[in-house]
Amino acid sequence: MRQATRRRLRLSGGTELSYITAGEPSDPALLLLHGFPTSARTFRDVVPELAEASYVIAPDLPGFGESDVLPAPSFTAFGHAVAELLDRLKVGPRHIYLHDFGAPVGFHLAMREPDQVLGLVVQNANAHRSGLGPEWLETQAFWSHPTPDNEAAATAHLTLEGTRAQYVANVPPDVAARIKGREWEEDWRVMCLPGRLATQRALIADYAHHVERFDAIGEYLAARQPPALMVWGRHDAFFDIAETLSWMRDLPRMESHVFDGGHLLLETHAPEVASLVLDFIRRTGHAEP
Repeated sequence: MRQATRRRLRLSGGTELSYITAGEPSDPALLLLHGFPTSARTFRDVVPELAEASYVIAPDLPGFGESDVLPAPSFTAFGHAVAELLDRLKVGPRHIYLHDFGAPVGFHLAMREPDQVLGLVVQNANAHRSGLGPEWLETQAFWSHPTPDNEAAATAHLTLEGTRAQYVANVPPDVAARIKGREWEEDWRVMCLPGRLATQRALIADYAHHVERFDAIGEYLAARQPPALMVWGRHDAFFDIAETLSWMRDLPRMESHVFDGGHLLLETHAPEVASLVLDFIRRTGHAEP
């Protein structure tokens, strides 16, 4: 298996983006986009295997992991940062792995250059209102009425315990026991660095703009019908399981797998997911002539 190399890129705006690469640049590219509260580290158990068939690029989104904080964080700004990374690496057609906060970034890239999308891998990522279950009520109230009290309620999970919940909330104890280590402690350590919590608060507010784009995203999916693979943790406490059906309605040829896992599925099902993604890349890894 091929090991990953971590590098840093100084963006045109002056901040630095940390990213991981693995595999041969001549292979089909695979862009891995992580979500809250982690970083490219969430892919640590799948990158070596995925690099056997793809050129893997896994950035720490700005303000996550080892990447610098942006002066004005937003998902659009994140999309520009990752687009610059891909341009600088001369990455052409690519698969895009969407997870959580990685989804708005990935859709920014996919809809900007639809002909460069070889396929989508969807892991607990929202593109429809059906994914916004009861856990989103306080956040939606904040979007509608951004008062200090509503903001406090919408950001109440920005604690060590709230970070841990991303890993274990609603996950059966025997499945949660498969999580190695206490990854949430590293996530929280990073989140406590200067500017990081402000980034999280900005993204919670900005996610409303991602939701506003759901109709446009649906039109993109319906019109383009990109090859797609779904790998979903059914016990996700934050993204409702009904979201899986919405994806399949938009993409009726999507290959779909629902696992006995949670929001951070790779913590418990990395080998199974890696095998499916490898097969998907090998079937779809060449651009149409």
